Amino acid sequence: MIAVRPARPEDEEPLSVIDAATWTTSSSIAPPPPEPTSFFAHAPLAEVLVAELDGTVAGYVRLAHPTPFPSSRHVLQIRGLGVDPALQRRGVGRALVEGALAHARERGIRRVTLRVLATNDRARALYASCGFEVEGVLRGEFRLDGRDVDDVLMACTSA
Repeated sequence: MIAVRPARPEDEEPLSVIDAATWTTSSSIAPPPPEPTSFFAHAPLAEVLVAELDGTVAGYVRLAHPTPFPSSRHVLQIRGLGVDPALQRRGVGRALVEGALAHARERGIRRVTLRVLATNDRARALYASCGFEVEGVLRGEFRLDGRDVDDVLMACTSA
């Protein structure tokens, strides 16, 4: 069974391991996490939901408001999602996205947005299957592995 819950301090180590294990240039524009890495140093505890599969930390989704301004308080942005490679293809990613949408609804958030690299086909398919739609594409926004990569902007109404 998959359960999605708010992150706790004791999740630090398993989330750091998952973060390092899932980093690729098709999923992140940032450099690889440094070794050793502190997950909550770049993802504050209050912004993270954790998925547990049969009691084991299986993944995370990081959420934050896109700006610090009151005019965007009705929006949350998915700023990262990772699933333990050994536990992928078991519905953990879907549970995290659906958990993020439920979390948004519970807080009166009307819109959830994200940015995903065009090369990340699996993530794009997951988001689309959860109701996210492409709202824009920033052509050649990033240079990764010697080639230009598009940044795809997607959004979903959480209500």
